[in-house]
Amino acid sequence: MLNQKNILIFCMLLALMAVGCSSSSNPATAPLANFSPEIINNVDAFSFQITNGENISTTVEYAWENTGTQATINHSTTTTAGTATMIVYDADSAQVYTNGLVASANEASSVGTAGTWRIRVTFTAYSGTSNFRVDKL
Repeated sequence: MLNQKNILIFCMLLALMAVGCSSSSNPATAPLANFSPEIINNVDAFSFQITNGENISTTVEYAWENTGTQATINHSTTTTAGTATMIVYDADSAQVYTNGLVASANEASSVGTAGTWRIRVTFTAYSGTSNFRVDKL
């Protein structure tokens, strides 16, 4: 028998499942479909990779659940042309991190508000392999 508590739990599970996975059928990933996107979007751990990108000019954005107030960003990107920039916003839409995607870096975001954060990546005439992780700190 469904009561309010069971319905709430069911809705929360559906929401977590929706946030927990992304694939090339995701509208945010579609512009990258030709470059083998691998997006893993779990609570407190997000990872992004495209391989052998060629002349990409687009912006993609992902909602990510961070139960903490800060994140660590780990870069591992090889750029052969153009630029790729990441901006991270906390649950209050305050910008807590921005940087170009680079070959190697491990940086902390500013302190923000826990909840649903947004990770935005803008590619401008970008070619290369892009890989980064964002984890709760």
